[in-house]
Amino acid sequence: MTTLVRSAGPRHARIPEHGPSRRIYLPRLADAAASSMATYTIPLLVLATTDSASLTGIAFMLAWVPRLSTFGMAGSAVDRFGAARVFRLAATARAGVVGIAALVLAFTHGHTATVVVMLLAACAGFLTEFSYIAAESVGAVASREAADGAHRIQSVLLGIDQGAALAGPAAGGFLLQWTGPTGMLAAIGGLSLLAAVITPRVRGGRSTTAMSLAESVRTGWSTLRALPALACLVVGLALSNLALGVLEAAVPVILVKQLGHASASVGVVWSAAAAASLAAIAVCRIAIDRWGLSSVGRVAACVASVACFALAHADAYPAYLLLIAAFMAGDGVLTVVLRTLRSRLIPAEVFGSTLSLTVLILLLPYPVAGILVATTPPAALDHVITACAVLQALGLAVAFTVTRRRRHRSGGRHRKRRA
Repeated sequence: MTTLVRSAGPRHARIPEHGPSRRIYLPRLADAAASSMATYTIPLLVLATTDSASLTGIAFMLAWVPRLSTFGMAGSAVDRFGAARVFRLAATARAGVVGIAALVLAFTHGHTATVVVMLLAACAGFLTEFSYIAAESVGAVASREAADGAHRIQSVLLGIDQGAALAGPAAGGFLLQWTGPTGMLAAIGGLSLLAAVITPRVRGGRSTTAMSLAESVRTGWSTLRALPALACLVVGLALSNLALGVLEAAVPVILVKQLGHASASVGVVWSAAAAASLAAIAVCRIAIDRWGLSSVGRVAACVASVACFALAHADAYPAYLLLIAAFMAGDGVLTVVLRTLRSRLIPAEVFGSTLSLTVLILLLPYPVAGILVATTPPAALDHVITACAVLQALGLAVAFTVTRRRRHRSGGRHRKRRA
């Protein structure tokens, strides 16, 4: 795993000769599996340790608040020290943290164990954000190197993330049930350490100019403002994430409370949606090769928007199953489009700062979605979903309109130059 990093002149970090599997995919797979297990099973560990639903919710918050508050710090670190170095340090630190927590939990109980698991949730969330931003930066470098094949690399990386999100919670829950906290934490620590060990080392790569956190945020904002096509797509996908967050929070209420299905049926819906998303990500590589990034992105936006609007009027379990699968398939393809454009448009020397800002914008709608569902009577959730579908459609329509206009203007300039 390597990256180009900012320096005082045109020289960049020396990139070792490794294939994409050794350089990108294997470290990303190990880190994504560890991150997914930590994100979804540490709250289960808190519940098993404290037997308190309120503390479990607080632990989930403690895992996400550091992630939302350290985007600028993580991006600045990547721009200053290089993605490979930050990735390796974050993965190693996470392995050390969970290892210490496993040892402490093996010999303590009561209040001490409660404090340990709560601190573990916060530390894991903090370190996971650094490894994520660094891994995304590495993927962007590989995409720039691949030129027209950038979408293939991004689809593989997104497939790794989706697969880890699908398998990580199940594996972590199984390990927690059958091996206890020690076995589950040992798995997270082992995967984290593996990710650090198999990441190729990079010579050089240290920036001679350090950016403060405020400078990193300003750099991200200025870069995003200078790229209106990317900025509009980020806003459009943020509105799409608002719809997704509302669905994630509302579908359990609708299926269980209103339609009378068992809780397990909710899990089936999202497992089918994850499978549909993985299939769409695999197919979109061929589609983008044939029809282009923008055309495939517009089709995916239509599929996701229409599916979300139809979900507001669905009244049967099979309809929810199929429509959510369609929504997630479109959302997966849109994510490939975003990551590909992001890797093409953002300059390498400010990629970490700009990436951290875009990820923050994309994640902020999730707590808003939770508030919307929490303050809306169950009978009125269909109206909220309809409103989210309209906002999603408008945001994505504006995003792809701006992208098309910018591409046509760029094409016109190139034709004039050739003339």
